[in-house]
Amino acid sequence: MKRLCLLIAIGLLGGCGYLYPDLPESNPPLADMEEPLELFEEPDDEALRRSLPGGVFTGLYVKDAVASLEEIEEAAGGILVERIVENSPADAARLLPGDLLLSVAVNEDPVPTPLLWASTWRDIELRATPGDQFRVLYDRAGVEREISFPVVARTRSAQRGSTVRYREEERVGLVVRTATEVEARVGGLAPGGGAVVVGLSRISPWRAAGIRFEDLILAVDDRIVAHPQVILDAIREAPEDALLRVKVSRGNEILSMETPVSSRVNNINEFEIPLLFAHETRPGENATSFLLGFIGYRETEAAWEFRLLWFITFRGGDADRLKEVETGR
Repeated sequence: MKRLCLLIAIGLLGGCGYLYPDLPESNPPLADMEEPLELFEEPDDEALRRSLPGGVFTGLYVKDAVASLEEIEEAAGGILVERIVENSPADAARLLPGDLLLSVAVNEDPVPTPLLWASTWRDIELRATPGDQFRVLYDRAGVEREISFPVVARTRSAQRGSTVRYREEERVGLVVRTATEVEARVGGLAPGGGAVVVGLSRISPWRAAGIRFEDLILAVDDRIVAHPQVILDAIREAPEDALLRVKVSRGNEILSMETPVSSRVNNINEFEIPLLFAHETRPGENATSFLLGFIGYRETEAAWEFRLLWFITFRGGDADRLKEVETGR
């Protein structure tokens, strides 16, 4: 009787998932990712940056309010006011840190420019001239308001921003960093725009298509790279057999190429032989078993597990490399 109770307890525990070892909830880093050490340092171009035309001065320091195009669509865009310089045009207009800038029109522009990324604001500042009137639509505590103020000449360069690295390891095998202001402006983009390639998988489909280290990515599928997230979103949203049109700046050349996407190799990682119905759902994980754990199945986004007879276990999941795809299509 004790032995029967013990077997039932073991089966119930197995059916509820307590005897399962932990499965990974995210994919492993790509084993063949190359990131040259010399590309961890951004270019020493501060002297050149300070010599570039500075555009107009508004007194606004802004930052991206969201992290992806999907969030922009859900939140109707907007960039966040991070700081306001005292006695600046924006300060006189009574804008405040935390205001969400939605759009801006210069002088009598009939169609305001939507503000999706912080680089959009800097682009407008660079193209404007002293005395221009900025008409800004903004959101404060859920209420939309409009304010108008004139801009003045900038007497010194804007503050330098630090670069940030972004990784894509699911479909392309790519690492990019934000471009410096000099790199962006040489590429015809506003400060904050563009992305420099600083890492590539050895079998990345983009590498096979011609992308190289230090390429400055300007556009993906005719969408200007106003922020590196534009690239990551385009890769994530691409259909399985898609070819993305990528425009890059390399030295004095502007190149266009078609780049495919891939996916993770899925393979069996483990096989174990060590000893009615339950279903459990947790964030990112599902587990089901039948007949006191006689048959069980569990999965996460990155791996799966099938159990038979309580002690025979198969496990599988995504590998640390991408599938090779043809690039000559």
